[in-house]
Amino acid sequence: MSVPWIKYLPDFLRNRLESRQNLQKILTNTVWLFADRILRMGFGLVVGVWVARYLGPEQFGLFSYVLAFVALFGVFATLGLDDIVVRDIVRNPSDKDEILGATFSLKLLGGLVGILLTTAGILLLRPNDRLTHSMVAIIASGLIFQSFDTISFWFQSQVQIKYVVYAKNGAFILIALAKVGLILSHASLIAFAWAALAEIILGAVGLTLAYGANGHLVRAWRGSIARARSLLTDSWPLILAGLAIVVYMKIDQIMLGEMLGNQAVGLYSAATRISEIWYFIPVAIVSSASPSIVEAKAISDSLYYQKVDKLFRLMAVLAFSIVIPMTFFSGHIIDLLYGPEFAGAGSVLAIHIWAAVFVFLGVAQGPWTVNEGLMKLSLQRTVIGAVANVVLNLLLIPRIGVVGAAISTLIAQALSSCILNRFDRRTRRIFTLQMRALVVWRDIR
Repeated sequence: MSVPWIKYLPDFLRNRLESRQNLQKILTNTVWLFADRILRMGFGLVVGVWVARYLGPEQFGLFSYVLAFVALFGVFATLGLDDIVVRDIVRNPSDKDEILGATFSLKLLGGLVGILLTTAGILLLRPNDRLTHSMVAIIASGLIFQSFDTISFWFQSQVQIKYVVYAKNGAFILIALAKVGLILSHASLIAFAWAALAEIILGAVGLTLAYGANGHLVRAWRGSIARARSLLTDSWPLILAGLAIVVYMKIDQIMLGEMLGNQAVGLYSAATRISEIWYFIPVAIVSSASPSIVEAKAISDSLYYQKVDKLFRLMAVLAFSIVIPMTFFSGHIIDLLYGPEFAGAGSVLAIHIWAAVFVFLGVAQGPWTVNEGLMKLSLQRTVIGAVANVVLNLLLIPRIGVVGAAISTLIAQALSSCILNRFDRRTRRIFTLQMRALVVWRDIR
C-alpha cells in the first residue's frame, strides 16, 4: 500500500516509487524528521535569538556554559545505545520488550551517574558560584527523564519517526512559548534553566503517550541483566566515543568560559548555534536510511557499499550548499539576528560553519561503523579528535580568542571524521568514498 503523499508527485517519480514500499517508508520518515527540525530551526532560532538578545552576551554566555557543562556529562544518560538498540530490534523484533526494558534501565542508571558527576564537577570548577551551581543542578536533573528516549528507538526501528516528532515538538513549542512569556515578564536567568528542564519532562510524557496510543505499554518491558550486558558490550566504545564527541563539540565553550569569561562564551555560542543548527540534516537522513543499509549488508557487499557511497555523496552536496553562502554572509547574519552587541561572532561563524562538511560525512559513516563492528576504532578516532581540540584550544584561545576555538573545532572534526580513515586499512575504502563525495559536481544517482 502506497503512502498518501505519493499521489501528489509528478508521474515519473510516482511510477518509480509506487512499487518500492521500503523506500516510501524511508522518505516519509525523513520528511517527518525534516519537518521537525525545520520547525525547530525556524521557530527555535527566532525564540533563541530573542532569548540571547534579552540576556545579553554575559548572561547568555553563562547559560550556554551551563548547557555545555551538563552536555559534557550527559553522555552517560545516552550510553551510545541509539544505533545498537535500533539494530537489535530490526534483527530480532520478537525481543523488543526485553531490549527496550534493558535499555531503559541502563539509561536511567546512566542519568543518575551523569547528575552526580555534573554536580561534583561544577562544585570543583566553580566552588563559590552559587548561581552556576543552581542552574547546573536544575538542567542536569533532566538526564533522568532522558531515559524515556528509549521509546524513540522503537519508532526509529519501525521507520515511524512521526510519533517522536509529535511528542518532542509538542514539548518544544510549549516551552518556546513559555520562554517568550519569560522575556516579556522580565524573568531572571534561572527561570530559563527551569524551562530547559520542563521541555525534557514534557518530551518524556509525550513519548510515553505516543507509545501507548500505538498499542504498546511501557510496563510490558522486561529488562534482563544478560540483555543489558550484551548491549553494553557493544556500546561501551560508543559511550566513550560519545564523550569524546561532546568534548570536542562543547569543551571549547567551557574553556572559553574559564580562560576568557562568560562574554566570550556568549559570542561563541551565538555563532555556533547558527552553525550547528544544520546538523539535524545528516541525523535525519541517516536515521531513516540506517535500516536500509543494515538490510543491504545482508543482501550483497556491492549493494551495501553502493548505498553507503550514495549517502556520502548526498551529505557532501548538502553540506557545501550550506557552508558556502553562510561563509560569505556570516557578518550580516549575526548583525541581523543578534545586533551589534554580538558583532564579534561573525568571524567565528565564518570559520565554524566549515566543520559542518566533516560532521555530515562523519554522521553518514555511523551506520557503516556499527554494521562492521568497528565501535572501538570509532572510539579511538573520536578520542584523538577530542584531544586535538583541547590542545589546539590551549594554544589558540590565548592568542586569537574566540576565533581560535572555532579553528580548533574545525580541525578536530576533519581529523576525527575523515583524515584518520586514511591511515587504517579497514577504513581506507570509506576514506576514498568520502574524498570522492567531496567532488560535489559528480552526479548523484
